[in-house]
Amino acid sequence: MLKVENLHVYYGSIHALKGISFEVNEGEIVTLIGANGAGKSTTLNTIGGLLKPKSGSVIFEGQNVTAMPGSRVVSLGLALCPEGRRIFQQMTVRENLEMGGYTRPAGEIAASLESVFERFPRLKERQKQIAGTLSGGEQQMLAMGRALMSKPRLLMLDEPSMGLAPILVEQIFEIIGELNRAGTTILLVEQNAQMALSIADHAYVMETGNIVKFGDAKALMDDADVKKAYLG
Repeated sequence: MLKVENLHVYYGSIHALKGISFEVNEGEIVTLIGANGAGKSTTLNTIGGLLKPKSGSVIFEGQNVTAMPGSRVVSLGLALCPEGRRIFQQMTVRENLEMGGYTRPAGEIAASLESVFERFPRLKERQKQIAGTLSGGEQQMLAMGRALMSKPRLLMLDEPSMGLAPILVEQIFEIIGELNRAGTTILLVEQNAQMALSIADHAYVMETGNIVKFGDAKALMDDADVKKAYLG
């Protein structure tokens, strides 16, 4: 479904991604794990059209999307739920969700909203509330709901558990599992390697812009190097 080939990305003179390649098959959860600064968020932002690579390609469902603007990438069915949530703080919950559906035909917005409200009942209760006044967990649900408004076939999640209490982390990961079982393919970036590997089908370990290990997620949980570096 997604094929990243030999991707090189720079921030000025900093070589952030050094020729990474990986694949995501339809129906899978694939996770990228690694320390801060490994290049995980850069990878998602490049796939989503927010950063332009120096070289390499991003192929989504057979179509080269490497040079496409983010808005066009979203309309093809590839959505990003960004690190730090990036909700529109001064807008209501409902307005945030409607912004997420901007690529959909106007006649489909109501059905998409209803679908998100079914998935996140808390958002339905608080749809008129200013988004910036929500709790951290509710803001994460809103960020995910906003991404789902575009009806993505592949959803990229960047650090969905960041800053959340353990009980909320479990809830978020349950929702990720439900979304996947309902047919959404997921590419997950997550610092909580234990949770990420427990839910994923395949995993890639990133270090300083390189992929240093990859394979079955459950097998990587038993890998001595991965245990030492990420699982404690």
